[in-house]
Order: sequence, then C-alpha cells, then structure tokens
Amino acid sequence: MAGSVYGERFRVMTWGESHGKGIGVVVDGCPAGLSLEEADIQALLDRRRPGQSRFTTQRDEADAVEILSGVFEGRTTGTPISLEVRNKDQRSRDYSAIKDIYRPGHADFTYDAKYGFRDYRGGGRSSGRETIGRVAAGAIAQKLLGTLGIGVRAYTKAVGGIAVDPARFDLEKMWENRLYMPDPKAAEEAEAFLAEAMARKDSVGGVAECVITGLPAGIGEPVFDKLDACLAKAVLSIGGVKGFEVGDGFRAAKALGSENNDPFRLDKAGRAETGTNHAGGILGGISDGAPVVFRAAIKPTPSIASVQQTVTRDGKEQELEIKGRHDPIIVPRAVVVVEAMAALTVADLLLTGMMSRMEWVHKIYGGPYEDRDGK
Repeated sequence: MAGSVYGERFRVMTWGESHGKGIGVVVDGCPAGLSLEEADIQALLDRRRPGQSRFTTQRDEADAVEILSGVFEGRTTGTPISLEVRNKDQRSRDYSAIKDIYRPGHADFTYDAKYGFRDYRGGGRSSGRETIGRVAAGAIAQKLLGTLGIGVRAYTKAVGGIAVDPARFDLEKMWENRLYMPDPKAAEEAEAFLAEAMARKDSVGGVAECVITGLPAGIGEPVFDKLDACLAKAVLSIGGVKGFEVGDGFRAAKALGSENNDPFRLDKAGRAETGTNHAGGILGGISDGAPVVFRAAIKPTPSIASVQQTVTRDGKEQELEIKGRHDPIIVPRAVVVVEAMAALTVADLLLTGMMSRMEWVHKIYGGPYEDRDGK
C-alpha cells in the first residue's frame, strides 16, 4: 500500500492493522545522540489509549510500546528506530456480521473500490488504531523539539457547538477533564451534551486546536512545502479530520486588510516581531516567530447504534445497526494525534531548513566562508 510514509528528512512509515498482531512505525532520519526511552513514548500513547472514560471505546488495550531498534544505552544511534505495540484485545467476531456491508461514513466502500479487497475487522488500515504509529513517532519528534525549546500542545477547542470561552481559557485545566478542554465550564456542558447524544445512539464531532511555541522565524520551504501546507497535509491525513485552518482561518475572508495584517514592531532586543497574530505565526509559508496556531475540524464518529441505510457488496439495499465498542466522540483521543503530526512536520522542516544558508553549512563542516559583503 502506497501512502504510508510521511516526511523527507525526518521520515516515518506506519504499519499494521486494527485487528492484526500489532501496530508499529519506523522512524528514519532522527539524529544520533537524542536521549530516548520507552517511557518517553508511552506517555503520549497513554493519552490516546482506549477505555479511559465512557466517551471512548471500551476496547481494553495497554498499548505498551517496545523499541526494537535505533536506540542504544538510552540514546538514538542515527539508524532507523522501529517501534511496536502488540494488539491484545481484538474482537474480530464483532465484525463478521458486516463483512459484506458498507458502513456509512467509513472507508469500507472506497477501500473496496480501490483494491477490490478490504480488511473488514475494524477497518484495517483505515481504523483509528493506525494512529498509534503516528503518536509513537510524534513522541520522538517532540523530544527532539524540546531540546530546542519548541513546544507543541493541542487541546479540544469545541465539542459540537460548545466551544472554549477565551475569557475562561486555562491550558492546565485541560488535564482535569476527560475531553481535554481548557475550560472547565465548557467541558461540563460538553459532557452533558455528549451524554444526551449517546442516549439517542448518536455521536458528536468537534474541533482540536494546536499551538506551536518557540519556533524561530524562517521555518518552511516555498513553494510547495510551505509550513502551513505541510501542516495541512499532515493533519488532514488523520482519519475523521474534514477541515483545517491557520490563524484566523476562514474569518480572514470576512476581514479587511487593515484588520487582518499583523503590524511589525521591534522587541527589547531590537528584533522584528508581530504585534498581533491573525496569520497564525506563518507568512508566505514560513514561520514568523509568533506562535503557530491552527485548528482541525473532526467529524462525528461514523459508527453509531442508530439504524442507517446502506448497501451490501453484492448490490443489495438494507438497514444497518452497528454493534460493538466505539467512541461516541473521537476528538479527545485525536488531540494527541494532531499534536504528533504537528511535531513530525516541524521536526522534518527544521532538519530541511539546516541547508538554507551557506554559513550554516560551514558551521557544521568548517572551511573559509565569505558572506555577501565579502567578509
């Protein structure tokens, strides 16, 4: 299957299926000498692990990660890092009754149309469980970024029509509720809304927001590998994500230029900085030094217990009631996936950006260097 590799310098390839023996990822291009152990990766995997509340699938998986290669005596060796998580609680029999039925909102039909064959056990590669590999690789990228003072944090911005109030925003509060919302009141209202939807055998969507801090100006590659373009590709590759915006996003279409432009000023060190951040930290596809802010719109979970109209593989119409263990909302578990994909994108572009100037090449390899003024 093509399309399972992401990145150029910091490259990852995910593998495995929801109901196969395991899920994993190979990370190639991580510099040697980065301090890394399984606990660093497990911390992020625990955030996306199922069974943590009534708002997630009750599939019982520890999602324990094992480093198979690329790390020696607690440090990366510069060779490919292979990670694996074994599947323990598959219930493939839960899917046998729908193996020839196309579930509305799922990739059953499109996979069949493309390959003429599909793994009906939980969706195979189209399952949300595929994101284990992304999160594991993202943990390594976050560790690398952390050594440079760059932080990546995502959280739930909205559940259905219930959004975080900027006046009550407190990032640390996201750890105090099951929805990862940095607004306790909004989280309480959202949980009540979710409970009502579950009682009606329905599901809910929402919005995840991500902020990248500490990113220096100059990251991103014109023309086709712009920072925002790469982030969009990375985030839209996550199952269930149907929309993406940076900074003011679609609100910019309603603004005047005088309202949307971010004026420049000098900071205390005499360096240029923006006074506002309507652009979301990106100008011309390149970071401008302000926090990078983007949002991902995530659709309602397609697996619902309500009766739905569908067709079978052999062309018969019928009604469907999906049974089994499913998330009534995927946004809280998708938050860490968004974070991981953002970290992978930034790490890849940072390593690529090291080749942008001759003076940086000479800092690594030495030798005489003359700048544009002949000095």
